[in-house]
Amino acid sequence: MIASFLQVVLLLLLVVAGVLSVRSFGINREYERAVLFRLGRVGRTKGPGWYWLIPLVDRVAEVDLRAVTISLDTQETVTRDGVAVKVNAVLWFHINDPIKAVTAVEVWRNAVVQAAETGMRGAIGQSDLDQLLKERQQINMRLMEMLTQTVARWGVGIDAVEIRDLDIPDQMQRAIAREAEAVRDKRARIIRAEGEEIAAATLAQAAAAMGDAGAALDLRRLQAMTEIGVENNSLVVAMVPTELLRAASRFAASGGSSRD
Repeated sequence: MIASFLQVVLLLLLVVAGVLSVRSFGINREYERAVLFRLGRVGRTKGPGWYWLIPLVDRVAEVDLRAVTISLDTQETVTRDGVAVKVNAVLWFHINDPIKAVTAVEVWRNAVVQAAETGMRGAIGQSDLDQLLKERQQINMRLMEMLTQTVARWGVGIDAVEIRDLDIPDQMQRAIAREAEAVRDKRARIIRAEGEEIAAATLAQAAAAMGDAGAALDLRRLQAMTEIGVENNSLVVAMVPTELLRAASRFAASGGSSRD
């Protein structure tokens, strides 16, 4: 009977030893690392590949080194010039130091997301609305620098951060549209004025070639009639020859001098 009891005990010990041996064996993929804790104290990382642990002494925390992509929640904040905006962004990050990611912060992913949302509100608050609309790449770089410094102590690296959507109030959108329209109208007026200047110089050259300096005005009238005739309208233009205008001018001048 004692022999049977010893056999049972030996069998149980073999089973326990087998279970502990199986549990002490681990395999990590290429993108995985296992942070070793021996009697509660952190050791070196394990993997990739297979590794052995001391039963009841070693524990490991698995870490994934692949890049993580997270779409940040929409944040409502105010720009430096007092405009309320809603922005969201996409964040790419990964673990650089598995030991820091396990020991320096409780849940490293949540910590990175919270830091990114806070940093995004800060970056928007330091920028004007025009900068958000025209210099978004610079704001992305500024936000990335802020995040990189913040999450470095957690063993995390930032790959990229991009502001995706920017919502502004309807009233501000209408103001921006009016401003853009005014800018385009100004540009059109400048181009039209430059064209008139070039046309006047060309007509002056043509009049000089004709030997009559006053012919430039007649040429401009003919050009205006050509432009009016292109459109479908019933406008009647009465042209007065330049010679009659000059004769009337001389007559008025001579009459004025005789009265004096």
